[in-house]
Amino acid sequence: MTTWHARMIAADKEYDGAPLLRGQFTLDEGHGDVVSATLFLSALGVVEAWVNGRRASEDLLTPGWSSYEWRVRYSELDVTELIDTTTVIGLALGNGWYRGRLAWSGGSKYYGEELGAFAELRIRFADGHEQVVGTDSSWMAGPSATTANDLYDGQSIDARRFDDEWLAPGFSSAEWSAVRELDDDLSRLEPYIGPPVRRQLELQPVKVWTSPAGKVLVDFGQNLVGWVRASVTGTAGNVVTVRHAEVLEHDELGTRPLRSAEATDRFTLSGAADSFEPTLTFHGFRYVEVEGWPGGAEALQDQGRLTAVVISSDMKRIGTFQTSDPLLNRLHENAVWGMRGNFVDVPTDCPQRDERLGWTGDLSAFAPSAAFLFDSHDFLRDWLRDLALEQSHDEDLVPFVVPNVLKYIEQPAEFGAPDTAAVWSDAAVWVPWALWEAYGDRRVLEEQFESMTGHARRLRSKLSPNGLWDTGFQFGDWLDPDASPDQPWAAKADKHVVATLCAFRSASLVAAAAEVLGDHAASAELGDMAQGLRSAFKAHYVGDDGVITSDCTTVYALAIVFGILGEGDRDFAGNRLAELVEKSGFRISTGFAGTPFVTDALTDTGHLDAAYRLLLQTENPSWLYPVTMGATTIWERWDSMLPDGSINAGEMTSFNHYALGAVVDWMHRTIGGLSALEPGYGRILVAPQPGGGLHWAETKLETPLGIASVRWEIVEGRLKVAATVPDGSEAVLRLPGMDDEIVGPGQHVRSGSAAELSFQ
Repeated sequence: MTTWHARMIAADKEYDGAPLLRGQFTLDEGHGDVVSATLFLSALGVVEAWVNGRRASEDLLTPGWSSYEWRVRYSELDVTELIDTTTVIGLALGNGWYRGRLAWSGGSKYYGEELGAFAELRIRFADGHEQVVGTDSSWMAGPSATTANDLYDGQSIDARRFDDEWLAPGFSSAEWSAVRELDDDLSRLEPYIGPPVRRQLELQPVKVWTSPAGKVLVDFGQNLVGWVRASVTGTAGNVVTVRHAEVLEHDELGTRPLRSAEATDRFTLSGAADSFEPTLTFHGFRYVEVEGWPGGAEALQDQGRLTAVVISSDMKRIGTFQTSDPLLNRLHENAVWGMRGNFVDVPTDCPQRDERLGWTGDLSAFAPSAAFLFDSHDFLRDWLRDLALEQSHDEDLVPFVVPNVLKYIEQPAEFGAPDTAAVWSDAAVWVPWALWEAYGDRRVLEEQFESMTGHARRLRSKLSPNGLWDTGFQFGDWLDPDASPDQPWAAKADKHVVATLCAFRSASLVAAAAEVLGDHAASAELGDMAQGLRSAFKAHYVGDDGVITSDCTTVYALAIVFGILGEGDRDFAGNRLAELVEKSGFRISTGFAGTPFVTDALTDTGHLDAAYRLLLQTENPSWLYPVTMGATTIWERWDSMLPDGSINAGEMTSFNHYALGAVVDWMHRTIGGLSALEPGYGRILVAPQPGGGLHWAETKLETPLGIASVRWEIVEGRLKVAATVPDGSEAVLRLPGMDDEIVGPGQHVRSGSAAELSFQ
């Protein structure tokens, strides 16, 4: 455990919930040049740091949101170039997740009443001497230009209070007061595992206009997560108000989906040229409504007046996908933007309303897609650490959200008592397994194995004497499109059928993980559990004619992909699934549980054409219906916006929810033809399956071993496939009309008729 010199400190006054803190020191003499200077930074709240007037890093919202009861992260910053003989460290605090509003109840301060700051600077000199300074009772605190801040409600900044003198040596002010050391033993401080949040992109408005109601509206052309930076000159004391929303409704800002979140920033002008950037909040938005801007809509036409700043955890983009169909390309891009906007320190369900929680079910659905689109390995390892902590402090119960702030809030009556729930709690198993398959790093299985087995064993304790998981609350096939807008749990799929299938999958995957780690006893134990679930499922849920209880798309899709069926029942299930999909007019009929698996189930049972027709459907409900409606992210509901342009009547409606975008995983593997035969792509499968009238597709992935790619195109009835295999890997080429071929690293090209390929 690290021994810290610094202490966690708090301002003696509230200072509008956004205090500044400063400490000044002089370098020790007689030790030569400074060789290195490292700043360790954390907070109870969120913190930004300056050293001698310059930002210590570009990180945002440090230290993020973790399970604060047991873990508060710190960042480690190299500030060697910022150190001087006399050095001032300045810290700016905000409420963040620690003390701000969380969830839909309107409450705040669930983790603590008081903001705290922690900074320790370790300076090493040429002769090896180390000087250590940090936050303690000698520091001072004062007011900032921020007069209010909340992640849900926004930030208010008064430019008349801007003053950088507090960052200069010798600063003194009567407005400033003492600080005190908090009673915190610092044992919960841990380093980040995942990446920090940072600015990613900047977008300029594509349209500025006045609405029928006389409101000034601005469109940035893309639903995004971040804030608006404003550059403005106007009368001192005047206030510019910027309200954010994802959509328009009846030609005005569509704010109803925000529920109680104000999502509003307020900027008070100084009378000079002001620049505002509200870095203590973030919003999910495409549109803003601007009130009080000097000169109105006409003045806002100038580029640079308003700039949308896109933020996300700083993950490298590693996977790309394109086809000859612009609608499919936009669908894929919507999934990318949905992940970018919801992976802001915690993998949230949505980034805009009074929720923004780390729902485990959303990530269970999307983890394989996430692992392909961005290098999310360490980001998700970090989140899984919190999942395991929450679980270990609650009798192995994996909560609905991580970090689990819901334990402090009265649950909706329909949830019942918190308990293990299929798909949601299964994130303890499904997410680390997806990371293992994508990156081939045993650490994630080693780190999470206790959590994985703990979940499986608790789940086993929930099974009835008949061997089924047929009791307790379940979300089931959440947001089945045939359910009423106000009853998202009312799915066609029997919730206990879904639960039992998910239990089988989790037991099977934990058994496989145990085998990877060489724990043969655990592998046998969980393998036996899976076999018991298989037998119970067959006995109670599969009829003599092969019909599965509730006879709908989701139950057949899960049964096929999870591998619970015998060969005869599997053949029937595939045919019945295809029949149901056709009967629905190739419109979507699955919710959160079934959607990630339905196209794979069709493909794996010989119904590729049905999978393509389902994917390419543009009528509601479908993946492409939102695209035809102008969506630039994945929606929470298939019909979050109705064809007439009105917002779905359900209270729970988001226009940025990545879960239903999980189909991109199938697109990468089946349309693109690129998948892993071994964890980490030590062996690769190149197996494009053209269809749906597509003329070409291209998929590229930066695997742990290097770039792998597949491109295919059909020209004048001939199919050409080009594949790149990275060093250290080999690939199986599985192409139409040809026997499997094993190839090594390098470029490989094959071509032939669209029906039967031959070597080129």
